[in-house]
Amino acid sequence: MTIKANALITGANKGIGLETARRLGTKGFKVWLGARDAERGEAAAKALRNEGLDVEWLALDVASDDSVAAAARTLTAQVSSLDVLVNNAGIAPGYVDALGPDGRYERPPSREDVADMKATYEVNVFGPVRVTQAFLPLLLATPAARIVMVSSYLGSIARAAGNSQSPNVMGYGSSKTALNAITVAFARELSPRGIMVNAAAPGYTATDLNAHRGGRTVQQAAGVIVQLATLKAGGPTGGYFDENGPLPW
Repeated sequence: MTIKANALITGANKGIGLETARRLGTKGFKVWLGARDAERGEAAAKALRNEGLDVEWLALDVASDDSVAAAARTLTAQVSSLDVLVNNAGIAPGYVDALGPDGRYERPPSREDVADMKATYEVNVFGPVRVTQAFLPLLLATPAARIVMVSSYLGSIARAAGNSQSPNVMGYGSSKTALNAITVAFARELSPRGIMVNAAAPGYTATDLNAHRGGRTVQQAAGVIVQLATLKAGGPTGGYFDENGPLPW
């Protein structure tokens, strides 16, 4: 009997996370669909099961130490290893409210709300750290595991500094810059253990995060995530990529 590879995706009940779950499921992975809300998580998992995919909901709130620890215990009781971890869960509180009639972001850094920034970092920065640390024993139990941090073009300092047209979204953008640094830190530690850790920029995608203002589809966005989640042993690690290749930090 062939043992299926296991993949865990956080924030996977909708948007890019759900499409990533679908794509990995079609590639033969057993997918654990991480989501905070039981009703939405189970509904999403059921929809993918109805497509013939092997998907289960896993209760997981990346902003909660207790929830992450409980999710790790639950998964450890059911599988002996984890081949792929996609840290996809992310928020951007206040972003939609700051969009002008033309869809451009209009809130300058001097008017960013610190409470919103703290909430953003709790999910977008500390969440991936919590989840990666909690599930690391399962990742280390498989050869050549892959960790994908879902970042953003807005995380690139070089891009922001060299492009006056790039949206100046301090809270969300800096959270993704921090996530890029975290990607490199984990990659440095885990490379000798065969784990590949990379950051993916899916592009400005139409999701709830931006009131579906983005110009890309979730199908397009999931491409680079799936690519990094299915790297062969010895593939790149500690990198920051979109679908066309490496990006400037």
